[in-house]
Amino acid sequence: MGNQTEIREFVFLGFSHFPKPHSLFFVLFLTMYVTTLFGNGLILATAFLDSSLHTPMYYFIRHLSFLDMCYTSVTLPHVLKNLLAESKSISFEGCLAQLYFLVAFVGVECLLLAVMAYDRYVAICHPLTYTLLMNQTSCTHLVVASWVCGLLNSVLHTAMTSIVPFCASHKLDHVFCDVPQLLKLSCADTFPNQITLVVVTMLLGVSPFLCIMVSYIHIVIAVLRIRTSQGRRKAFSTCASHLTVVTLFFTSGMFNYNRPGSSYPAYLDTLASVLYNVVTPTLNPIIYCLRNKEMQEAMRRVLCPKRPPSL
Repeated sequence: MGNQTEIREFVFLGFSHFPKPHSLFFVLFLTMYVTTLFGNGLILATAFLDSSLHTPMYYFIRHLSFLDMCYTSVTLPHVLKNLLAESKSISFEGCLAQLYFLVAFVGVECLLLAVMAYDRYVAICHPLTYTLLMNQTSCTHLVVASWVCGLLNSVLHTAMTSIVPFCASHKLDHVFCDVPQLLKLSCADTFPNQITLVVVTMLLGVSPFLCIMVSYIHIVIAVLRIRTSQGRRKAFSTCASHLTVVTLFFTSGMFNYNRPGSSYPAYLDTLASVLYNVVTPTLNPIIYCLRNKEMQEAMRRVLCPKRPPSL
């Protein structure tokens, strides 16, 4: 019997672990969602319109902002609806669609964050060859490769999950559709899915994270060799925002995908997912705006352009 005839919809139980009413969660998530869309949209527009930000670093930041807007929009609107509605369900097809886009965008972001770390490594450790190594063609290839790998990874997970028979239960102990939580509902052997999840997570999660850490070790060593304190401070400030995002994103994401499911209560799944799916995209514009004077000045030029003096 196919899984479509056995289960036509899933019911989310993620917020049942928290006391009612859930109106406070609704206001909080709505505020964070609006902040994410507005803040990342402003960064995206500023980096595109201001010519001084047409550099490799801000080229990658534009894609990061776009990704944050995308994968937050995959889950948060449905989460907001479920916080107010009595029926907290999603159709089988809708769940697979949500799974596909979520896994795709998160996978692309993992690789893009590694690309951004490599960009900072080349800029600080090899400044004389930076323009040669990080030219427009190289940057485009790196971004396209990130997107292709993320999309192919999502196709693999979605296809393998779609053929799993979900006859054990239709109650999903989560706030949106994700691979680990869906596999728990299967009444068949999911060992191939689990192995695939571990292998792909190592390739698209752990490997980029290790590359980022190695890049920053080299960056710290190079920065400590700078003689002037002003130079060290400027070099560290360009990397601090990126490292903050990386730490939040990867630690919460790895907790969600790389830990024994029976060792933690279900509500920690919800908290970890909210952290990398909601909090990190909300903090990105705050970090890049408040900690980046170059971005602040560019926003002033875009939002408040100086008018030429009238004759």
